Amino acid sequence: MQRPLPVNTGRRRFLMGAGALAASATIPNVLFAHAATTARLVVVILRGALDGLAAVPPHGDPDYARLHRELAIAPPGAADGALALNGTFGLHPSLSYLHERFVAGELIVFNAVASPYRDRSHFDGQNVLENGLAKPIGSADGWLNRALAALPIGSGRAADRAVAISQNVPLILRGEAAVISKSPQFTADVDEDLLARLADLYSKDDWFSARLSEATQTEKMVDDAGDAAAKQSARAGYPDRVAAVAHMAANLMRSDGGPQIAVIEAGGWDTHANQGGAKGILSARLGGLDRALKSLADELGPLWPQTAVLVVTEFGRTAAVNGTRGTDHGTGGCAFLVGGAVRGGQVIADWPGLSRTALIENRDLRPTLDLRSVFKAVLDEHMHVDANALAKRVFPDSSGARPLQGLIRA
Repeated sequence: MQRPLPVNTGRRRFLMGAGALAASATIPNVLFAHAATTARLVVVILRGALDGLAAVPPHGDPDYARLHRELAIAPPGAADGALALNGTFGLHPSLSYLHERFVAGELIVFNAVASPYRDRSHFDGQNVLENGLAKPIGSADGWLNRALAALPIGSGRAADRAVAISQNVPLILRGEAAVISKSPQFTADVDEDLLARLADLYSKDDWFSARLSEATQTEKMVDDAGDAAAKQSARAGYPDRVAAVAHMAANLMRSDGGPQIAVIEAGGWDTHANQGGAKGILSARLGGLDRALKSLADELGPLWPQTAVLVVTEFGRTAAVNGTRGTDHGTGGCAFLVGGAVRGGQVIADWPGLSRTALIENRDLRPTLDLRSVFKAVLDEHMHVDANALAKRVFPDSSGARPLQGLIRA
């Protein structure tokens, strides 16, 4: 089924499917913010650039299998095939919980989506994703912190409005709204910003890029295996690091006077080499994400109907496979919005196709939706941020990114 967007975007909105999100096997940081509203919001940032053509395979596109080759996910019904959303799109088979939420009417899938950023630097792409602007420099604060500042101040102390369980507060939550930082019990051994800078440095050299990706993925797999064995008992039945962090986040949000906004960061999505298809490195990451989101929902319990979870990444990856059985930095990708407060069961995509003429520079999926249109909709409909503040303060240079409508249940 298709119908026009209820806002003047000049694009179409496809609502596909019948009724009926995120961190990888390593999540170093979780951040929490308190706001004067009963709504709960979680933002999950997948650092490294998730391959949206694997997470949300366009199995109905005639060019998909040709370009993604051995990394392509088979159509629904085939062995290790996609989990059906509609005749064009599916979910990776490792995202079974997200598929359940789609069927239950609690998941919206966005495809051909991106921030305004159009180059391929992890560092700059993450800056644009988090500062809410059209360029990577020019702001020292993040759009979510500016949104916090636009909300009514709660009854608690100002310093209690935001809590960061992290060694460093990421850009998205930096700003005038107070943030308390607490170090988590376990963190990644390798700094994700350093890895992103190295990936950018090596991005034009296929051999070095592939070696860095292989070394990073191997180190993460060994680290995760050791953590699962050593810390399983301490995590009370949550052997996955990502699920343990989601469990902790939900417990804090459920506590009396606890935070109502959380930011989770997840590294490990830069799959330049040996990415895998239905099975492999990316599949394991997606499985960890899926379990984390289930853990979050289960532990939030009675708060889940008031919760919306955004899962986003800095950009997508190339449509074609590279020479090391992976994908390189791209442009358009996917995003998810899941939760009991979400009016789900929708795929929103003005799909440009994967034909040679449709691709950017003959390599990247062309984005047709600005992520800020999604952010604005959630902040407007769910967190009730004033429309004037959204336009002038939170996203000051985004007049072309009109907020979507109808993403949140009334």
